[in-house]
Amino acid sequence: MRALFWRDIRLSLRAGGGFGLGLAFFLIVVTLVPLGVGPQTDMLRIIAPGILWVGALLACLLSLDRIFALDYEDGSLDLMATSPLPLEGVVAIKAMAHWATTGVPLTLAAPVLAVLLNMPSESFVWLVGTLIVGTPALSIIGTFGAAVTVGLKRGGLLLSILVLPMYMPTLIFGAEALRRGGEGMSAQTPLFLLAAISLASLAILPFAAAAAIRINLR
Repeated sequence: MRALFWRDIRLSLRAGGGFGLGLAFFLIVVTLVPLGVGPQTDMLRIIAPGILWVGALLACLLSLDRIFALDYEDGSLDLMATSPLPLEGVVAIKAMAHWATTGVPLTLAAPVLAVLLNMPSESFVWLVGTLIVGTPALSIIGTFGAAVTVGLKRGGLLLSILVLPMYMPTLIFGAEALRRGGEGMSAQTPLFLLAAISLASLAILPFAAAAAIRINLR
């Protein structure tokens, strides 16, 4: 399990692995919004939670098709499916590796980019907290989508169509928890719902993804 995790980490850190691509896209999204909205600091402060969460969501989406594609092409996925390690464990490890190379860097970069959106410093703790709680759900749901579309030629568009509706609750509760926390309001309800989505995804989707991989490998 440890070897598989570090193998996926190394693949993600290589050129074209998706690590830098997600961060670059996140930077572009957050940079372009102030240019489009203009020097309206009050407006930027209001829309900052939603923009940061949308940017993180789309940045995670960029690298999803790489989770199983390379393993499918070189035959490694067939070996994983017949290895002593349960396929559900393989899915969970790959989702964890995707989160470590996508969700964690986005979480660390978000406070720096939030300055461009005129977000008050009091909201930075909530920004980091909501991303830490919510981005695992993005990786796990994305891993499920990648498992469903593995082996399909040009399945990136289908993957996006499949995954984006499933991302909506995470986006809504993550942005709402950040907005409430930044304004000094109680953010317990959306934050707990965000954590529930991540935990439920971790408990259910690896089994669904493993079933989808077995079907696609037949």
